[in-house]
Amino acid sequence: MSGFLAALAISFGVIFVAELGDKSQLMALTFATRFKTLPVLIGITVATAVVHLVSVAVGYGLGAALPTGWISLVAAVAFFAFGAWTLRGDSLTDAERDKASQPTTRSAILAVGVAFFLAELGDKTMLATITLATQHGWFGTWLGSTLGMVAADALAILLGRLLGKRLPERTIKYGAAVLFAVFGAWLLIEALRELL
Repeated sequence: MSGFLAALAISFGVIFVAELGDKSQLMALTFATRFKTLPVLIGITVATAVVHLVSVAVGYGLGAALPTGWISLVAAVAFFAFGAWTLRGDSLTDAERDKASQPTTRSAILAVGVAFFLAELGDKTMLATITLATQHGWFGTWLGSTLGMVAADALAILLGRLLGKRLPERTIKYGAAVLFAVFGAWLLIEALRELL
């Protein structure tokens, strides 16, 4: 049991610190200005749990890394698309407006989950989790790294919710689009470094 607790504590601490100021933490802040807190947190948690489970499997079982160049390239295109979608905005028909609460929650969870899943593949937190899994038990590493990342991103969500109440909607819309474009450019640069 002490091995489990050590893996949990070390993984939590390393990933929490690695996530501070990371692009996915900035994404959490951005999503929190557009969507309700719970769907954003659910999307982050599910995506993080899946990515870190893959990371632990790679680190613990195979000891090899994923081809991150192509994954980063796909993620970059997705972020440019998220930025354009944010600028375009959404409009609802009367029927959609009546059902807005349920689909908005589902689409927010899906948008956040997909964005985080793509952003985390090949990210430093994934690589750190792979590394930790080669040295510690898989379950403690998985649980600790997932909780560490969700805790760091929850701080960003809290900050995003506070900013969202004080900033005009137009500022949030343009700011979110710019941040998505920055994430896309960041991932594109990472992809080009890997592939060239």
